[in-house]
Amino acid sequence: MFTIIAGPCVIESREVCFEVAEVLRKLQDEFSDIRFVFKSSFDKANRSSINSFRGHGLEFGLKVLKEVKDKFNLPVLTDIHESYQAKEVAEVVDIIQIPAFLCRQTDLIIAAGQTGREVNVKKGQFLAPWDTKNIVDKLKAVGCDKVYLTERGTTFGYNNLVVDFRGLPIMRQYAPVIYDATHSIQIPGGLGTASSGQREFAYPLSKAAISVGVDGLFFETHPDPSKALSDGPNQIPLKEFPDIIRKLLKLREFVIENNI
Repeated sequence: MFTIIAGPCVIESREVCFEVAEVLRKLQDEFSDIRFVFKSSFDKANRSSINSFRGHGLEFGLKVLKEVKDKFNLPVLTDIHESYQAKEVAEVVDIIQIPAFLCRQTDLIIAAGQTGREVNVKKGQFLAPWDTKNIVDKLKAVGCDKVYLTERGTTFGYNNLVVDFRGLPIMRQYAPVIYDATHSIQIPGGLGTASSGQREFAYPLSKAAISVGVDGLFFETHPDPSKALSDGPNQIPLKEFPDIIRKLLKLREFVIENNI
């Protein structure tokens, strides 16, 4: 089933998460053949600055994610940074995510794979598409066969990312592929002590990804990105999000119907 993963970058508050989840729930009701997954992080362990907001921690984060799951009847996803977090996180979430910078950390990957949950691995900005096969092999070695690979751009010089769309069909040989629309247009460290971004390119690049062929899309969205505590410049304003999704799903339907 085609999957849309979306939510605020970090769990700032219960209120922000509920506001986004309500929009996802309405979209799920509108598109019953699409799987909508709520995403948010309890900790952003790779922030640019020591002074950047990281989140409210594991206990609070999991509590909010469980509330979202129960109240809105949506599957939930969050990322882990340490192997010891996998078991506790798996008691709440449906999908465990491995951050891009940690995608080669074998112990972390194995810990996630052993939980029995689905695992979404962000392809590192430094990694070639064909190298993701080794990640999938690690997960399969511990019995995890519910794996996604997420494309989020490749480092191109300093403070810039580009997407090599050749990588999408290459990675799809190994596992279903998610295209991360909002991290792909991030400008890492672009603000000196924080990342910048070009959210205006998220929609056109998503159209390109659908045309090439993917199994899902990933967006970070926020009620007011200008006030977001993490990744504001590349998050999609929540009020714009439903229309973007409707257009992209219409394009996907056209591609499928015409066997493009």
